[in-house]
Amino acid sequence: MIFTVTLNPAVDREMTVDAISFDTVLRASDWRVDCGGKGFNVARMLKSLGISSVALGFAAGKSGEMLNDKLQSLGIETDFVWVGGETRTNVSIVSSENGQYVKVNEPGPTITGADLTQLAKKIGDRVKEGDWWVLAGSLPPGVPPTYYTELISIIQSTGAKVFLDTSDEALRQNCAAKPLLVKPNDEEAHGLTGLPVGTKEEIAVVGAAISEMGPRNVIISLGKEGAVLVDNGKAWLAASPEITAANPIGAGDSMVAGVVWGLSRGDSMQDALCKGIACGAATASQKGTSVGSLEQVNQLLEKVKLKEI
Repeated sequence: MIFTVTLNPAVDREMTVDAISFDTVLRASDWRVDCGGKGFNVARMLKSLGISSVALGFAAGKSGEMLNDKLQSLGIETDFVWVGGETRTNVSIVSSENGQYVKVNEPGPTITGADLTQLAKKIGDRVKEGDWWVLAGSLPPGVPPTYYTELISIIQSTGAKVFLDTSDEALRQNCAAKPLLVKPNDEEAHGLTGLPVGTKEEIAVVGAAISEMGPRNVIISLGKEGAVLVDNGKAWLAASPEITAANPIGAGDSMVAGVVWGLSRGDSMQDALCKGIACGAATASQKGTSVGSLEQVNQLLEKVKLKEI
């Protein structure tokens, strides 16, 4: 079974305007509301691929209820810890003229120590050997930077596997817990190591440096250029196929879903990365915050190019 854990989910509200400008009133030509938060995006992509998953995390207030109802309407099982306050709302404004966007994220509700204990227990009660767990996203107020370490320890002690997808201090302080896989982008990888990321070869060196911090495998995402995988001292570049990009928001989360999809089927890390690249490209070609379809993913997968660096 695949589980996603989203500590700081959101209602994602996206509005499309002709062009983004400042100090004026913008008129939306289209709008949509979706389940937000990295783990939820992973769960939605998995569902599009025909893969069941369970979405865990914190939820609060009417916005949390809306997220819960929306995920369940998509056929995604949920198991939340309900907390005080209100689940955050993130707002994106996207230009139909050139695809540029502005996104503003709220901080989210404050999480208490009792909330943290309850979620850890819920995870401990569910986890089984062979499961895949995606721990994804930023930390809401009240969650210590090392909380992911506690969850990784609980999960991996059973023989289940963890894919950690976070950034900043949450990534820096939890690498030592030795998750199976982490996925910073090139800027995050540079911030984590201080090393240059100007070429693919330099990115491979950075990935190896991050691996020495604890994670057994490292994927460094490069947006429309694809991603670099460092696995057992070797590095591969998976180049993304050419697409007509519509909205890149959520494409990285779809890539995570594709990688977990492949690994859960017994694929090698390299083949799973190719599936991830195809999923990310399929989602990036969608308008709004929709995710790609299995048919699109299979078509794009044939065009993903993998080479050792």
